[in-house]
Amino acid sequence: MSIFWFLPTHGDSRYLGTTEGARQVSHDYLRQVATAADTLGYEGVLIPTGRSCEDPWVVASSLIPVTKQLKFLVAVRPGLHEPALAARMASTFDRLSGGRVLVNLVTGGDQVELEGDGVFLDHAARYEQSAEFIRIWRSILERSHTGETYDFDGKHLSVKGAKLLFPPLQKPHPPVYFGGSSDAAHDLAAEQVDTYLTWGEPPEAVAKKVADVRERAARHGRTVRFGIRLHVIVRETDDEAWKAADSLISRLDDETVVRAQEIFSRMDSEGQRRMAALHAKGGKRTRAELEISPSLWAGVGLVRGGAGTALVGDAKTVAVRIQEYADIGLDTFVLSGYPHLEEAYRFAELVFPLLPRSLRGQQGAPGPATGRTLAGPFGEIVGSQYAPRAAQS
Repeated sequence: MSIFWFLPTHGDSRYLGTTEGARQVSHDYLRQVATAADTLGYEGVLIPTGRSCEDPWVVASSLIPVTKQLKFLVAVRPGLHEPALAARMASTFDRLSGGRVLVNLVTGGDQVELEGDGVFLDHAARYEQSAEFIRIWRSILERSHTGETYDFDGKHLSVKGAKLLFPPLQKPHPPVYFGGSSDAAHDLAAEQVDTYLTWGEPPEAVAKKVADVRERAARHGRTVRFGIRLHVIVRETDDEAWKAADSLISRLDDETVVRAQEIFSRMDSEGQRRMAALHAKGGKRTRAELEISPSLWAGVGLVRGGAGTALVGDAKTVAVRIQEYADIGLDTFVLSGYPHLEEAYRFAELVFPLLPRSLRGQQGAPGPATGRTLAGPFGEIVGSQYAPRAAQS
């Protein structure tokens, strides 16, 4: 498994939908989250995109010198970025970071936001444009290793003699991640991306999506990796975890939920429609109503767009649920939790030892996974003299 964390460039809080317990998006705070993820052994961090977020490329670039091995999953937006420029940006980042960039292709699903950014294409046309975009992007980067130029004349995008003089470190190009639930999205994933990401739907629904994308990819003679985007609320006991979930939405009022759901309902994103359907447009509040699958809680989606579900429970429970997704064929888990700094530590300390992870260091070690085995001691020295006793796994 590859375990990723999340940089909250749209804000962070202890309570959703309110300023109470909220944290300012500052470079200092984002640096804390990024260095924690790096030190704890997360493979990388996802950086969101959209007008509600700080720019992901600027944020990611600023964090290169304060991290060592952490990878950055950074968005490109067809219609906002031109593919040749996006290829140059990705290659530069890859070279300056030592091969630590991953690219998230984001088509977008909010027509109002897209028009504000100058994109006036409908859903079908946006996916046509995205397919052309990533084809050009990939071709320019692939040819950069041999010095070739690239021509493309498409319905939405064209280049003539495109050339990249400084190739990326990763060959043939940095890996491409992509998520979407429509037929057009599945076609695009099957034909051109490296890893298909789904939002956190129940396992049986995810299994159907994986099977569909896998079958479509086989028609092109390709194989695709699969991943999932989830929140996590993990504590030492199930009871503590569910109390934390209740607390997260305890300050929400009905007006805030209604306003959020009105915005989500105008979007033409199939994935957002599926997320909203999980909690019946926000009318539900109790654990019984929002637990849509064992340990899978839809409370985050009451006011948060995009990924709206969380795995809730003690470490063993959450590890079992993650393994259920892994058994479907998922090997990449992009996680987050509120507040993101503290939850990064909780998940790493409680759940990492229970997962068959792709680690940079010692598997299951109670210290940082930074490419070397730490000898300890771990924990605060007892009585200024004795190393603490190791816990029994």
